[in-house]
Amino acid sequence: MNTLTIVLLVILGVLIVAVVALYFFGKRAQKKQAAQKEQMDAMAQNVSMLIIDKKRMRMKESGLPQMVIDQTPKWLRRSKLPIVKAKVGPKVMSLVCEESIFELVPVKKEVKAVVSGIYITSVRGIRGPLEAPKKKQGFFKRMRNKAKNYVDKNTK
Repeated sequence: MNTLTIVLLVILGVLIVAVVALYFFGKRAQKKQAAQKEQMDAMAQNVSMLIIDKKRMRMKESGLPQMVIDQTPKWLRRSKLPIVKAKVGPKVMSLVCEESIFELVPVKKEVKAVVSGIYITSVRGIRGPLEAPKKKQGFFKRMRNKAKNYVDKNTK
């Protein structure tokens, strides 16, 4: 056996070990996520709130309670979270929104939200359905439309 085959076999062995490790870590993470989802569903409450503002911001700037910031792992503190500032009853609160519904949350409108602690899991409009935001066009689609409009304009 030459050195090239030995090197390739070692790399193949390392890759196989990495794939197996990722498979088991992924399974464990899925189980943890399912358990957390069950807990969140058990604590969920329907709340009527007026959305004041929504932004993606770092935890320290978000206005969340200090206890929440202290319990968050250090590597997550610098990441940006979808934060919603809302008036719930007489109180103005900062809440963390689920990433999948952040774009649906309307600003300056009243909504019914399912809240679990300081985490918003879903929203519905009180007065009619919520408007889905327009999808952004990709770079190439925008360029194609500009070129098409330019050609149409110059051929007439």
